[in-house]
Amino acid sequence: MFMLKKDPAKSGHHQAAHVHTHGVMDPVLFTTQRGIWAVKWSFFGLLATALFQVFIVLLSGSVALLADTIHNFGDAATAIPLWIAFTLARRRPSRRFTYGYGRIEDLAGVAIVLTILFSAVVAGYESIARLFHPRPVEYLGAVVVASLVGFLGNEAVAQFRIKVGKEIGSAALIADGHHARVDGLTSLAVLFGAVGVWLGYPLADPIVGLLITAVILRIVWESAKTVFTRLLDGVDPEVIEEIRHAVGHTPGVQDISEVRARWLGHRLYAEVNIAVHPEISVEEGHKIAVEARHQLFHHLPYLSNAILHIDPLNASGEKHHRIAAHVHDDLPAHSH
Repeated sequence: MFMLKKDPAKSGHHQAAHVHTHGVMDPVLFTTQRGIWAVKWSFFGLLATALFQVFIVLLSGSVALLADTIHNFGDAATAIPLWIAFTLARRRPSRRFTYGYGRIEDLAGVAIVLTILFSAVVAGYESIARLFHPRPVEYLGAVVVASLVGFLGNEAVAQFRIKVGKEIGSAALIADGHHARVDGLTSLAVLFGAVGVWLGYPLADPIVGLLITAVILRIVWESAKTVFTRLLDGVDPEVIEEIRHAVGHTPGVQDISEVRARWLGHRLYAEVNIAVHPEISVEEGHKIAVEARHQLFHHLPYLSNAILHIDPLNASGEKHHRIAAHVHDDLPAHSH
């Protein structure tokens, strides 16, 4: 069995007249710094947008704009646990936490989902209350301006998060960018509520508030599916196929039996069982494993580490690793 791991200090290697530094883009060295930078500035951008909208809400009394403002505050607040997670992920693995602290990012995802859910409850409550107790909406022009500011602010943050998320391979940051983009569209919905009030339909404002609440709840559902799937070590089947494709095209690999992968934060860890010709030397098998791992890092830029187990082709797969039923130490018959 070849346990091929990477050392962040020794991960650079030469091949085909070019240099690779697979593993240097580690959360400890690079991705967390970029992630913190993106989260920090997007937080301040959304906070400024929400504070401007608060002023217009107090001026106009628009419940639709209030719902959107609450949502923008909630979106800005979601950056805080992600910020903390990126910061803690920079800590090196310890004897207790041998895989590092990437899982904290997944726990931050739970906090983000709960924060968005809370914003939906508050926005929905205010909208329903306004349906039963209508209030005139004033300064419609200011409401329109605030909705446009909300849209532009969210779209700018969305583009920023998605760009940096792609650079560092952070699915969480990319998803948060798409979340901000949806927030921008809900800000535009406030504009339609203001137009409805201007046309003589005062209930248009709380109705739009309820529609925004429904959009927030949909975001909660989609975000929760992603977060809890990762907490349960679930991965997209396409990722497994990517791993099989990368390893399967490596010269010398005769078979791929088991493939396992899981996310720890925004980095992927994989375990692959491959088979080689049974008559080659250990050194040749090692070279095949090194090249297979090399191909994995080429095909999966978000991969943090891969462990390859090598079997001879005539004993490919974990079924050949089982120990038949036996008895020892006065224990009942058992197998491994």
